[in-house]
Amino acid sequence: MATNETYRNAKGEKVTETQWHNLVAFGKVADIAEKFLDKGTEVALEGKLVNRNYLDKEGVKKYITEIHISELLLLGANAAKAAAEA
Repeated sequence: MATNETYRNAKGEKVTETQWHNLVAFGKVADIAEKFLDKGTEVALEGKLVNRNYLDKEGVKKYITEIHISELLLLGANAAKAAAEA
């Protein structure tokens, strides 16, 4: 998932920064995500941040932060589509 922040820098120029987030979904939330989410879909999420680590193929320890989704709310056109199919 990507989130954007837009602000004006010291020179007054408009700047947009994008941050990418790793999401994890299970069960019914995963089913809804698979069925209705595409690139650009607007959603509201609720979940918790989970930090974990693992060893890669070379044995180097890697750290990762994920959002484990507990609630997923579809916004915009996909919300209407999902409601029609319910």
